[in-house]
Order: sequence, then C-alpha cells, then structure tokens
Amino acid sequence: MVSRLRGGGRLLFAALVVLALAGLYGAAGLRHPPAAADAAAAAPARHVPVSSAVYACAAPGSAGVSAGSLAIAAAGGSAAGSAVVTRLVPGGSPAAGPALATVTGTGLLHVSNVRTAPALPKTLQSGHPGSSPRVTTFAGRGGVIVAASGAMAQGLSVEQTAAGRPTAACGSPGTSTWFVAPGQALAGNVELYLMNTDSAPADAQVTAITDITKSGPILGNADNGITVPPHGMVVQSLTGLLQSSKVMALQVSTSVGRVVAALRESKSSVHAGSWIPAGLAPSRHLVIPGLPRTSGSPELYIAVPGGGTAAVKVTAVTQRGSYQPTGGTNIDLLGGTAYQIPLSSMSGVAGALSLSASAPILAAVLLPGGPTGTPGAIAVSGTAVQEQGVLAGSPAGAAGSADVILSAPGKAATVRVAVGNDTVAAAGQPGTVVQIKAGGSVVVPVHGPAGHRRAPLTVVVSPQRGSGPVYGGWTITAGATLQSVQPVPSSLTWVPLPAVRAVLSAFTRGRRGGQSSPG
Repeated sequence: MVSRLRGGGRLLFAALVVLALAGLYGAAGLRHPPAAADAAAAAPARHVPVSSAVYACAAPGSAGVSAGSLAIAAAGGSAAGSAVVTRLVPGGSPAAGPALATVTGTGLLHVSNVRTAPALPKTLQSGHPGSSPRVTTFAGRGGVIVAASGAMAQGLSVEQTAAGRPTAACGSPGTSTWFVAPGQALAGNVELYLMNTDSAPADAQVTAITDITKSGPILGNADNGITVPPHGMVVQSLTGLLQSSKVMALQVSTSVGRVVAALRESKSSVHAGSWIPAGLAPSRHLVIPGLPRTSGSPELYIAVPGGGTAAVKVTAVTQRGSYQPTGGTNIDLLGGTAYQIPLSSMSGVAGALSLSASAPILAAVLLPGGPTGTPGAIAVSGTAVQEQGVLAGSPAGAAGSADVILSAPGKAATVRVAVGNDTVAAAGQPGTVVQIKAGGSVVVPVHGPAGHRRAPLTVVVSPQRGSGPVYGGWTITAGATLQSVQPVPSSLTWVPLPAVRAVLSAFTRGRRGGQSSPG
C-alpha cells in the first residue's frame, strides 16, 4: 500500500514537471515567436571588416642578384590604419625586427627601397639544422614582414619588385603551400625560402613529386624537421634533392606554427632568376589564368599527388571562346608522378586553361620568355576574384608594361578595371568596364590614369553585381619579353561570418553536487 502511494507520488510529480516545462516553453514562445526564430535561422552571413593582415617577402633587403624593393597598396577606404615594415631577424627573435617604414595613406601606392641587411654573423654562416647530404639549409639574409592594421589591412596588396617591375607577390603565413615548376634539369638552382612571422618557432617539412628521373620519381617527405625561428628566415638549396628532374611539385607544410614559403629558380649564381608563384592545393577542377599571346609552344605541367590514376580534360578559354586544344583530351596520368604536356596549338593564344580531372591534381603552364637565366615564365592556378583584386607596382614606361587577362569559364562576367599611382587613388577613378562573354577571355592593357602618367601603378579589378565567376592573370613584359605571370588575388576588405542560429540545449542533472550541466 505504501509502495503504491509512493509510485503514484512519482507519477504525480512527473506530471507536474511536464506541465511546468510546457508553461516555460509556452512563455518562451511568446517572447520568441516562431517567425522570429525562423528569421534568425535564415539570416544572411554578416560581413566583418578586415582589421589586420601580415605578409612576408624574401627579396627586399637581401644581398646580390636576388635583392628587391617593396610596393604596398591598400584599397580599403579612407579610415585610419597603418602598415609597418620590419626586417626579418637573422637567427630569429621572439620580438619583431627593427622597423624600416610605416605606411599610413590608404588608396595610394607606396614604393620603398629596402637597404641591404647587415652581413650574417659567422655563427649563422655554417650549416643549419635540417641540412642533409642532398639538401643545404642556412640562415637567410634579408627579407621583411609587413604587418597592417585598420584600413591599411583592407584590400591590401604587397609585392616585391626589382628594376621597376614586380617579381613576386608577398605571401601570408599558412600551414600548407604548393608549387609546380620546372625541375632542376631545366631550372638549374632551386632555392626555397621559409619565413616565420610569429613569435614562436615553426616546424616545417617539404614533400616533393617529380617526373621519372634516372633514379625514378622523387616522392614523399624527402625533407623533414626544418626549424624556422620566430621572425626569422631559413633558405634551403634543393638542387641536389631534385637532381635531373624536368618537372616538380613541392608542398611546404608545418606541424607546428605557420610559415610563408617562396621559391626561386636560377640557371646560375649570376642570374636573379624567377620567383615561382604559389598555386592552389590539389583539386579536381583548376583554372590557370593569365596566358598571354606569346609565340612558341606552352607546356602544361601536371602532378598527381595521389596513388591512383587521373583522367584529365583541358579546356582553353580564349578570346575566340572555349574549346579543347590539341593534346588536351584523353590524358591519363599515373599517381605519384609529374608530367609535361606540349600545347603547341596554344601558341599566340591569350586566355586561360580550365582543367577537370577524375582525381585531385596540381597544374601550371610554362610559357616562353621569363627573366634571363630561366627556362620561361610560369602561370599557376588561381581562384575566382571575390570583391576585388588589387595589384601593386604594375610597371609602365621604360620599366615595362602589363596586361590583365580576364576569363569567364562559366557564365558571362562584368568587371571594372581602375588604375592609380602614388598620387591618384585607383578607387577614385571611373575605370573601364569590361564585358566578358561566357566561356571567353578579354585582354586589358594597363595604362596610367588620365593626366597622371607617373609609374609604377596600382590596378584594382572589381567584378560587378550579377557577374559570373571571373579569373584574372597579371602579365608583366619588358623589352617585348614576357617576364612573369601572377594570378589576380582576392583582396578583401571584409570577411563573411556565418549566421548565428538559435539552438535549444537540453540540460540534465549532474550526478555529483546536484548541479545542472548541458546535455
């Protein structure tokens, strides 16, 4: 009898709890009606202004033929902000190196000559941890960090320059970087620069994939345990490791920290060589923009990092529309190997290549030209331009000329191209509105703003509302010879944040202490 009463009491208590919870949730529903909850769930992503940005450049301040200057442009607006240029510290330091310059004016181009860094002390001139019989690792001399805040971080572009022309885009720190380039047999010397912009050491490793050399393809983690000191730089000579290769793909990754990786190739120590742009990570779909109208046969480089085969299809996106070039179909490639495929039908054709594959691949195009002492100029894969692309230090006059090559592999695109310099902001110019047909490409020569012919220049590429995806390449020419090709980056003033959804959390009574905890 007593046990029945106790059981009935438990049932009554449970019923009261259900009624109480129903009342609570009913009251909650009055405060947050379903329509409001649905609206919150469907709220669009918010845009948050970019407030800081960090880049590192290997050439400015270095000695000899690899030395360079610095071009900085921010197209974020007129609000307050600054960009501070500091030296990388030989051997590393938890604190940033000495400041060389502070840039505060947004919208205008700033070009700085960076004095050669002091010679390395004897203690840093010897071998560095990470060296092996085939890889020489040593401390780097020179290099700078550009740390921007406020409006100077928005729409920021930083380029290293030489002889009035950009030679490479300065990179931002990350945990994985990919390069596809000519191998040692064609390039001669191969040097990898690793820069650490943080205040703690980074641990890096290099993975290499090559074509089939005399000893077979080089595949795997051939170079591990590279310590990059804080605010410092180390340089690796990979010439011995990549001996006899004609095509190579490199991945620089970190297990601890982040690095900025830069790759330089040169025939000999007396040549400045060329800086190889970083491409995209392996993907089943890649677009290589910025192919100019150069004579001679381009060569398509493809690397398959996986173990299986990849069936690849190549589509040329040109001023005459899209088509499959000769040699661009029925390409079956083995995994773990890099390949070179001649594309003679692309000689003198401007545009882009769109590649689709059955497995993730890496790709680049070797074009006739390049700086003295190099096998040519490399065009690499890039992403569609989001919001805007900003290019700093575009040459004009005696230093050379530049084109922006825009391609729309899918839907038709509309883009505005504006140009400024150190006295005229590109954002204040009407620019030129360019219409690109679906599956087509357009070449836009870069000229200084009307009435202001001073060089170098800033170029801002802005897709317009309703435009289809557009890919851009920036080609630099001097003396009628193609010098370099860079993909047009997305230089954002904001980053999207996903919408916040209301979530009902369940709570259960903890086993100890009678406390409630999220269930």
